[in-house]
Amino acid sequence: MRAYLLVLVTAAAVTYLCTPLARRLAEQLGAMSPVRDRDVHSVPTPRLGGTAMLAGLAAALVVASQLPFLEGVFAESRGPWAVLGAAALVSLLGVADDVWGLDALAKLGGQVLAASLLAWQGVQLLSLPVFGVTVGSGPTFFALTVVAVLVAVNAVNFIDGLDGLAAGVMLISGSAFFVYTYLLSQDASPRDYSNLATLVVAALVGCCLGFLPHNLHPARVFMGDSGSMLLGLLLAASGVAASGVDPTVVSRAQVVPVFLPLLLPLAVLLLPLLDLVWAVVRRLAKGQSPFTPDRLHLHHRLLDLGHSHGRAVGIMYAWAAVISFGAVSTAFVPLPVALPVWGAAVVVVAVVTLRIRRGVRPAAAVASSDGAPERS
Repeated sequence: MRAYLLVLVTAAAVTYLCTPLARRLAEQLGAMSPVRDRDVHSVPTPRLGGTAMLAGLAAALVVASQLPFLEGVFAESRGPWAVLGAAALVSLLGVADDVWGLDALAKLGGQVLAASLLAWQGVQLLSLPVFGVTVGSGPTFFALTVVAVLVAVNAVNFIDGLDGLAAGVMLISGSAFFVYTYLLSQDASPRDYSNLATLVVAALVGCCLGFLPHNLHPARVFMGDSGSMLLGLLLAASGVAASGVDPTVVSRAQVVPVFLPLLLPLAVLLLPLLDLVWAVVRRLAKGQSPFTPDRLHLHHRLLDLGHSHGRAVGIMYAWAAVISFGAVSTAFVPLPVALPVWGAAVVVVAVVTLRIRRGVRPAAAVASSDGAPERS
């Protein structure tokens, strides 16, 4: 645990210290988020915060490579450096989009390239267990890995719409996935429970933790596409890497544990995925491109219900915690205990979500200076 905590702290410290530099770089390059009708901020704000996260990730992996506990992760494969290379690629793609603006196809092509690099270097799904039978082949797993990365990258990008929202949701969800991969690897190999999945998600949590103080309302800098795509790739990489750990060793699991490495990443990404799917469906129903921007995302709807910026972000945090930690709890807590607690938490958060304070105008009608730009 101490090794992972050192990785987390390193990523957080370097990201925190580099974020002001990223802000100045954005100002010099003109990478500023303009104020548009669909946005909820009213002051142009620098982006490129993702470059600071990339620096934090690089520093964390360099430190990890020198730790005896994690030396096996680096000796057995090129996985950690493959993750860093793919992360650098999507982050630089995001920088190009934040500075010059790229069309949807160019961004998609860059994302496919980064995902392919990750899979080609060995960070890909290793098995797809269905009722005890492993199905699929090498090319199938390669393609599924690319698809998983694309979905995660774009899902996180869709949820990046309010100050502190994407970083906070990914911090919470990543922490839940860290708990799962750490406990699973301990059960799988008590003598050496170091693994790539836990390493990557520890770095992800650290990057979010270091960036969040700069991004909370009122944000001084946005992560931009360089950050949202980076976080999506890291979560996808950790989920894919977790497929190499045998989940049947979870002795206390009260559900079918063989499916957990497949289901938990989906649970962790449930909020962004719901936003992504609903956006695609409603746009296609209107005869629009799935990439046509609008102001109908989940966080926009919370604002329109009358929630303040801080309350809307807090509600999204609460849902992220309930969904992700609730899903993880089913693997390590008996179902008769986990399900009632999970159900009660869902009810509480639902009540808070739907409780509208009287006399409060919809936030969409109130000029504010918060939020990150809507890019999707």
